Amino acid sequence: MHNTLVNLDHFTCKLQNYSPKPENRENQQPKKMAPPLFSFLLLFQTIATATPLRPGFYSETCPQAEFIVRDVMYKAMIREPRSVASVMRFQFHDCFVNGCDASLLLDDTPTMLGEKLSLSNIDSLRSYEVVDEVKEALEKACPGTVSCADIIIMASRDAVALSGGPKWEVKLGRKDSLTASQADSDNVMPSPRANASYLIELFDKFNLSVKDLVALSGSHSIGHGRCFSIMFRLYNQSGTGKPDPTLEPRYREKLDKLCPLGGDENVTGDLDATPQLFDNQYFKDLVSGRGFLNSDQTLFTFPQTREYVRLFSRDQRQFFKAFVEGMIKMGDLQSGRPGEVRNNCRVVNHRPIDILLESLA
Repeated sequence: MHNTLVNLDHFTCKLQNYSPKPENRENQQPKKMAPPLFSFLLLFQTIATATPLRPGFYSETCPQAEFIVRDVMYKAMIREPRSVASVMRFQFHDCFVNGCDASLLLDDTPTMLGEKLSLSNIDSLRSYEVVDEVKEALEKACPGTVSCADIIIMASRDAVALSGGPKWEVKLGRKDSLTASQADSDNVMPSPRANASYLIELFDKFNLSVKDLVALSGSHSIGHGRCFSIMFRLYNQSGTGKPDPTLEPRYREKLDKLCPLGGDENVTGDLDATPQLFDNQYFKDLVSGRGFLNSDQTLFTFPQTREYVRLFSRDQRQFFKAFVEGMIKMGDLQSGRPGEVRNNCRVVNHRPIDILLESLA
């Protein structure tokens, strides 16, 4: 899946053939004069034309952009170390749902259920306020220039680098979506119960390989997970009424104490033995049967993914290289839908296209 340019001629044709819905003339309020079609097309072109992604996209319009993002991320990490791991996960949760367009960041409205309360995000994703801080700093330096979608990409990279992991050059130039969909997120994002076979199939739909899947799962090298996500592993794996047999016994005892049956399922545990350091310990833990999530441990029990787990557990450089490649590929996912540069990452600037079209009636 690659960057897609929106076909403006197609949308112009839609405009020319647009038929408004029949009007209810009872108690009708006086209409505001519709803007000239040419003016509307100019507005539409500014938000519908996609720009190819490239490194250094803001080198002239906001040359300090990447420094500002890293600086805010560093301060957030000092304030709360867990926050950077949370922000790093935004790229996966955003890009897999209609491309990397910051739809994840939109708050719900009376007419739109966004992605924040989707099954994979509710009570799981956090630290949205860090992105708000980044956006506020960028708006002061370069108003209306840097998209929220690009902030997610830069902040995810910086979260890894600030935690001891690799640093890489990111491609920028994304636009922010005009809407979001809880249903789209629910239909795409995997649950903590997912097995490797399902994950391989899912990643393949996005042109991401088995190697990409295993490497990107290494994002769980930092951060924490909730007891809610592993209760079934501890007490009722696959409906057996028994714990997951792949859990190393002493690790299972540790998790039993952390997450007792009937206890607080919002308690969190370390995703690997070094939760604040981005390294290959995550893969070493999987080899020893100490993966926190079922979707993690299944990468070692499944033959197609096992050898990559072994490789990355032995060679951190190979893991870092594969992780960077996977993050860049994932960052290329684009929907081709019209977009904008939001002033506030939580709300759109412009009304949705269908409402703009309706205003011409």
